[in-house]
Amino acid sequence: MIDTGTVGLILILANIIFSYQGLTNEAFFDGYKLDVDKILISKDYKRIVSSGFLHVSWMHLLFNMLSLYAFSVVTDAAHGGIQFLIIYFSGLIGGGILAVYLHRHHGDYSAVGASGAVCGVIFAAIALYPGIGIGFFGLPFSIPGWLYGILFLLYSMYGIRSKSDNIGHEAHLGGALLGMTAALIMNPVALADNYVTIMAIAAPAIGLMYIIIARPDLLMIDNLFFKRHKNSYSIDHLYNERKRITQKEIDKILDKINKKGMKSLSLEDRIKLKKYSKTK
Repeated sequence: MIDTGTVGLILILANIIFSYQGLTNEAFFDGYKLDVDKILISKDYKRIVSSGFLHVSWMHLLFNMLSLYAFSVVTDAAHGGIQFLIIYFSGLIGGGILAVYLHRHHGDYSAVGASGAVCGVIFAAIALYPGIGIGFFGLPFSIPGWLYGILFLLYSMYGIRSKSDNIGHEAHLGGALLGMTAALIMNPVALADNYVTIMAIAAPAIGLMYIIIARPDLLMIDNLFFKRHKNSYSIDHLYNERKRITQKEIDKILDKINKKGMKSLSLEDRIKLKKYSKTK
């Protein structure tokens, strides 16, 4: 049975190769990044996974891969590479889906990065082994795994509303929760053994997710690119919502033409199609 460390190295290599292609080929990058319009309108669902293997810079890649390597090493190989893969892709997909949901009205939103998958691995490791220590670059001390996980999540929240880059900050939260959930489903005994640590991390994360989804106006996070502009998305929201609705209507009309021919179109359908063709 393939061990966790080997699977971790394979994933790191895949990230390096895929990211290199994206960093050196703009068309490749655009073809595989997470793009809300392409996913919701064109149904290009592969982007939810493929975007997790792209990065906006070598530093972005290095930060994610160091974190992935650290937690793949400390995770007990007895759980095996299959469980590790399930946790990794649970975090990747969970993070991608949350990002798409949160930006469903922002059709031009895009993101890349393995952060969701890495967060899934980190929080799974913390749930299974809350006492692990994480060291950095040969420093003579380490910090508790649970503290590293919280700091990683805080970093994610710091940039969650930044519009300056394509880093999928939202993916961190979704990835962390789904990765931890996957690990606990496969290892239910850990929930009883590490109940306090798990709840100490999961409770605020779930609360934060509720705020992001139900009360985003309460999420007052400042950074270099975001300065408490609660209504900054209002114009984009309206524009992208109209564009999304129009595209869905046109898709239905084209599907009707494909199945039943032009004669099946109503007068309203013909008017919509004519207006759409003029805009293009």
